[in-house]
Amino acid sequence: MNLKINTTSAKLLDEIEDEPVSPQAQYLNSSVLYLSILAVFELEIPIDDSQAFSTLENLLLPINPRFSSIMVKDEHGTPRWKRVQINLEDHIKVPMFPPGLELYDDYLQEYIVKIATNRLPEDKPLWNIHIIKYPTKNAAGSLVFQLHHSLGDGFSLMTALLHCVKRADNPSLPLTYPSNENSQARKRGVYRFVSNFFPMCINTVKDFSWSLMMSTVMKDSTTPIRSGDVGIENRPITLSTVTFSLSDIKQIKTKLKGTVNDAITGIIFYGIQLYLQAVGQEKKPAKVTALVLLNTRATRTYLPIKEMARHDSKVPWGNHYAFLHISVPMHKDPKNLDPLNSIEHAKKIIKAKRNSLGVYLTAATLDLMRKFKGPEAVSRQLYNTLSNTSMAITSMVGPIEKVQIANHPIKSFYFAVTGSPQSLTITVISYMGMIRVVFGAERDFINSELLVSCMEKSFERISEEAVGKRA
Repeated sequence: MNLKINTTSAKLLDEIEDEPVSPQAQYLNSSVLYLSILAVFELEIPIDDSQAFSTLENLLLPINPRFSSIMVKDEHGTPRWKRVQINLEDHIKVPMFPPGLELYDDYLQEYIVKIATNRLPEDKPLWNIHIIKYPTKNAAGSLVFQLHHSLGDGFSLMTALLHCVKRADNPSLPLTYPSNENSQARKRGVYRFVSNFFPMCINTVKDFSWSLMMSTVMKDSTTPIRSGDVGIENRPITLSTVTFSLSDIKQIKTKLKGTVNDAITGIIFYGIQLYLQAVGQEKKPAKVTALVLLNTRATRTYLPIKEMARHDSKVPWGNHYAFLHISVPMHKDPKNLDPLNSIEHAKKIIKAKRNSLGVYLTAATLDLMRKFKGPEAVSRQLYNTLSNTSMAITSMVGPIEKVQIANHPIKSFYFAVTGSPQSLTITVISYMGMIRVVFGAERDFINSELLVSCMEKSFERISEEAVGKRA
């Protein structure tokens, strides 16, 4: 099979003007900080190679020039995206596992650990796709998309992946997503701005000051979820997941008059407390902070790829995010604590931080640092922001309907961020009425099975307190 993409000749490639690499993309691909995203599609049927190759060539590559570009520096030393010819053989990986086993979960886990700790070749576009033809307990086969964060943030890359899938029940119909619970609040934005002006000023000063200190002189305590070791980003990780019903989460958030994000964050925070108690965390007070990633686009609704490519788009392609520092409540005896306190805590802090301009002041500060000290200095600042905290939490919205890729129905899917200098990263994705929470945990340091068990207990206790015991 000829896998070379010849849609653009070498002569035309020379004539295409190179696109500048955005500052945000430079920050995430440096000698200091190197972040990638792994998206795992768990398929209902075994994989047909030929259909997968056709989908990649016809759908994925045309989405954005960055999928067929490499980072180079021009004569002035400025990084640019240079278009190159693509040979799919360089990007499609089909690993071979020992034959004869019924399930290959352990081999898939080890394979993911391997690719998560290896850098992508700089002389080729920064993505690979791994075709796993072996069954696991959750799938007949798996597709693993390895995408460097400089290609785009989670929102951009999720849009790209969703562009490659179709509804399984009727491919001609569009995908639909859970309703955006904050749309009405944003419509009342002018009124909120006027009535909350002074609280916003106070929140802005507090957020900006805390963010600056957490990136420089302050750091979280060393705990069973934060080793604080140098070079932790290069250590093996273990991926584990827990799944909740979206309708159950909505019942909890309705009862507490919050949002889905409030409920999920509260469940995670309470689960962290249960885990720390289970592993014998010392009684002394511990400082635990979560970095919650915030999409800073004007709207959070997925739009067609062509719309994202426009220069004046409200949902532009690229990296458009900010960090929210949120303290995790710590109690000596969380088992005897009202578990709903964790959600109330998360709701209160997230509401206050959304009524703040701290993230924009932080972004302006980083831009000034780039102009005076260069992008490498900003990468170091972002590295410190991550390493000084205990965990990062990022969430995405997936379709309500079952989808298929290259005529392969997708049973479930999830994503994870790799390369972060943290012992624990947490990602959240919704799909087909379920919410899947993924824990990327430092191997041989965090007990992933116990962590998942604590998260399940957290959900059960919060659900019982909020809506009562189930029959």
